[in-house]
Amino acid sequence: MQYPAIAAFINAVIDKVEELIPEYMQRKEDREKERGGVAVCILDPEGRVYGKMFGEDRIMARERYRVAWTKASQAWITGLPTGEYERRVFNKEIDEGQFGIRRPDLIGWEGGQPLYLPDGTMIAAGFGGFTSASDLEIVQRALAMVR
Repeated sequence: MQYPAIAAFINAVIDKVEELIPEYMQRKEDREKERGGVAVCILDPEGRVYGKMFGEDRIMARERYRVAWTKASQAWITGLPTGEYERRVFNKEIDEGQFGIRRPDLIGWEGGQPLYLPDGTMIAAGFGGFTSASDLEIVQRALAMVR
């Protein structure tokens, strides 16, 4: 895919994430974790950053975006989901310096993941603000809705 098509695709994924947020807010554990803000961040292959913050608490949404960006950028650099990268580093399957992301800068929370466009192009996404499982799932569902 070329840049304009990738940008349109990513923006459509972000729009679908926004549509799904109310559904996740119905889940008690996600609603309690959200605390006024959630965010999504997606990086394209060239390193362009796309994202959006949601919620009534701008400070919390900003913090959630910082986490989402950290998750997305780590997945973009490593090509691995954030939780898997942490597991591999701590099990000494990967040298933590291999990708230039060292403790305490690596993030092990779930929610950062490489994603693949229909043509196989890898992008990376991070979501912050819900439970780990929901942080992963909401972006995967949004991606599937756009395909």
